[in-house]
Amino acid sequence: MVARLYKVDACAASDALDRLGLKGSIIGIKPLTVTTKIVGRVVTTRMKAFGGEKSTRHLGAAAIEASKPGDVIVIDHRGRLDCAAWGGILSNGAMVKGVAGVIVDGAVRDVDESRELGLPVFGRAGVQVTARTRIIEESCNEPIEMCGVWVKPGDLVIADSSGVVFISADHEEEAVSAAEDIANREALMTKDVLSGKPISEVMGSNYESMLERK
Repeated sequence: MVARLYKVDACAASDALDRLGLKGSIIGIKPLTVTTKIVGRVVTTRMKAFGGEKSTRHLGAAAIEASKPGDVIVIDHRGRLDCAAWGGILSNGAMVKGVAGVIVDGAVRDVDESRELGLPVFGRAGVQVTARTRIIEESCNEPIEMCGVWVKPGDLVIADSSGVVFISADHEEEAVSAAEDIANREALMTKDVLSGKPISEVMGSNYESMLERK
């Protein structure tokens, strides 16, 4: 399923969810390191504000250890931009485990280091401020909420320069099939445009019915 999803892009995945009436597209998270598409199964982490309690582990470490090669670590940082929920040593650990990428709803740091490593890290901003005394890890591999979208461990995610889309494991077959259909239709439309067909005709309302007959 991951291999099939990798052959489309985030736009096709988002359109597929729209077709099926499902939520999953996240707004405002972008590539901060290398501009590389990432697709994989989700390993989740949730952060919370530090309240003086003693932390039993460094944030993000459990997610790295729980990851298999090709997984994507997804961090619910509550959209915070005042401190980082991911950093360079964590990126090194993720690379060792073969993690495909990291997606943070909030800020990350050591962006240059992660870029040099070649690890795709998506987030809302880069920031130099440490997590220490500001946030701690609340949970790992439990359901999280990202911008109004519930994300579960094992769900699919695709992220590229256009955005981030989560696909629930409960609907992955129908969603990926719809994304493939949309991508195939768009490929035919592009082919017709490049062959000289008027773009007004290709983008016209009658084109969809023509594609049905192809």
